[in-house]
Amino acid sequence: MRNFLKASVLGVAIMSLSGCGFLSIKDKLDPQAMDIYSQMYDKFVASGGDLGAATVWRMEVDKGITPADIKTSLDSASVGTGLKNVGEMPLSQQLELETGKKQLYMMIYQYCSPSIARQAVDFSPYFAAYLPCRIAVVEDKEGRYWLYGLNMDMFVHGGKNMPQPFKKNAEHVRNSIHKMMEAAAHGGF
Repeated sequence: MRNFLKASVLGVAIMSLSGCGFLSIKDKLDPQAMDIYSQMYDKFVASGGDLGAATVWRMEVDKGITPADIKTSLDSASVGTGLKNVGEMPLSQQLELETGKKQLYMMIYQYCSPSIARQAVDFSPYFAAYLPCRIAVVEDKEGRYWLYGLNMDMFVHGGKNMPQPFKKNAEHVRNSIHKMMEAAAHGGF
C-alpha cells in the first residue's frame, strides 16, 4: 500500500509537470536549475512564505563597521571587477528630508558592467529589470547593519542554459557581487 501511494504521488507529479510544459523545456535548462529552485523553495517555506528571503542574499555586517566603512569596502572590492558604481540611493537621508524625522539607515548601491548588461538583455530582455546589480545596506531596529542583494545563483543557473562567453561573464558578475558583499560585511578591502 505504501509503495502504491508513493507511485501514485509520483505519477500525479509527473502528469502535473508535463501538463504545465516543464518536460518540454527541461533539456534546455541549466544543469543546476532544479537545485536552485529547490533551495529557493526551501528558503521560501522556512521563512513562512517570504519571497524576498527565497530570492535574496543577506549578510550581517560585523559589529563596529560603519556605513562609511561599508562604502569604502564596496568601492575597494569592486576595483578590478569591471563593475562600476553607477548610482547610490540614500533612502534614509531622503526620508529624513521629507519627514523631518531621524530614520534607520538605508542605502542602495548600484553596480554595472555595461557590456555584460548588454549581453544579459540580448539573452533575455527580461533581465533589464534586474539592472543594475544592487547592494542594499539596511539598519535594523537593534542598530545592526545588514546587506541585501539579489541571489545571483538564480540569474546564472535558474533558467535556460546560457551560451559562452555570456555564461562566464554572468558567473563573473555573480562572484564579484558576492565577494563585494562579503568584503563589506567584514570590513575587507
